[in-house]
Amino acid sequence: MKSIPSLVIALISLFGYQIQAQNQPQIQSMTLVECISMALEKNITIKQSELSYQDAEINKRDAQGNFFPSVNAQANHSWNIGLNQDITSGLLENQTTQFTSMGASLNVDLYNGLRNINQLHRANLALLASEYQLEDMKDDIRLMVANAYLQILFYIEILGVQRLQLEITRKDAERTQGMIDAGTLVKYDLLEIEATMATQEQAVIQAENNLRLSKINLAQILLITDYENFDVVPMDTDVPLGQILFQNPKDIFEKALTHRKDIKLSTINIAIAEKDIELAKGTLQPSLSAFYGYNSRVSYADRITGNGEFTDVPIGFVSSSKEPVLRTIEGNSIIGPMSFGEQFDRNAGHNIGVRLNIPIFNGNAARNNVERSRVNLLRSQNQLEQEKLNLENTINQAYNDAEGAYKFYEAAQKTESARKRAYEDAINRFEAGVMNIFDFNQIKQRYEIAASDVVRAKFDYIFKLKVLEFYFGLTISL
Repeated sequence: MKSIPSLVIALISLFGYQIQAQNQPQIQSMTLVECISMALEKNITIKQSELSYQDAEINKRDAQGNFFPSVNAQANHSWNIGLNQDITSGLLENQTTQFTSMGASLNVDLYNGLRNINQLHRANLALLASEYQLEDMKDDIRLMVANAYLQILFYIEILGVQRLQLEITRKDAERTQGMIDAGTLVKYDLLEIEATMATQEQAVIQAENNLRLSKINLAQILLITDYENFDVVPMDTDVPLGQILFQNPKDIFEKALTHRKDIKLSTINIAIAEKDIELAKGTLQPSLSAFYGYNSRVSYADRITGNGEFTDVPIGFVSSSKEPVLRTIEGNSIIGPMSFGEQFDRNAGHNIGVRLNIPIFNGNAARNNVERSRVNLLRSQNQLEQEKLNLENTINQAYNDAEGAYKFYEAAQKTESARKRAYEDAINRFEAGVMNIFDFNQIKQRYEIAASDVVRAKFDYIFKLKVLEFYFGLTISL
């Protein structure tokens, strides 16, 4: 009977544990490709550049619209309130009259110094420039994400090295304790090792903090706010074969000129500056346009019309006989306004013609714009040359850095191998009692430093190699 409550408690505890495990958020582990894809999707700078690209597309549609005629329509309805002439009495009276007018106009550019054509060409170039600028930003983001990702892998390996060294020190402490128990060493020797072990525990904590900060840094680049549940996919990072180092820096530079978006952007900016000169010159030429206008009006006032009743009205006298001279005048009556459609058709008017505009003098504004555009062209050409110089210097520096990093990595491997052999020999000599604890710790610390230097040199070489491959046009991968 006593086992039943215990079983119930065990089942409740197990059920609660399962619920807690289900509610616990899953850690999101991402590969380098996934990180780069997310960064390209979420990065705010890239989104801003995409909006600039949309602006360029709108500007292109504006340039295309310049080839179409402009058509405008207008309508007006007015109330005239105040002193107006009465149509029946001819007297001025306060009254309200209404009028409606409407019209439409059409204008077509026949010739304007080829500005419409040049404007469309410039819009196409500006759209291409926005595309290159967007791709250049994406390349920078890819390299930044790769660097942050490698930093995480670096601290993972550093943490592994620090933990391994701590475990070795603990074994040294156990070995030393055994030798103290056997009477071959004194308590002081163990204190030295324990002090070393405490220092290594601090190094492990520091490595864990650095790893956590590197993950936060990458998460911020990816705009991920849940830092605690973000991680990267663990992987063995082998030192890649630096095939790119067999290339000549000059060849890498020539290859980079063909695909680097910043170089293409500078080249497009020169073409845009040249087109701006043509646009500015177009304002110095005459422009010819055709126009057509249509208008009509409608009045809502009453009208005077004949009523069919005629009256003889004297208008004078014959001088000889004094007989009156009569004139037959039809009587008037007031009727409503003519129908809207009838007035609209009767009052219609047309206006058609051509307009020639010849620039003669405008304060040299047009000529100054031409000169200003030429100065901007020189500025763009200088910018392209500067971009080429910067690219060549960067590639030479990246090549030298990668080559030097590889040599340093090889030297670090040799140093680690030699330090390891010295440490293994020191263990035998320490156990044999022919080496004191101070000298043993010195050799051990030099071995630990050498092991850390190998990891540091390894990742330094990998990143610098990836930078060089990036300029050569290779896809960033691990």
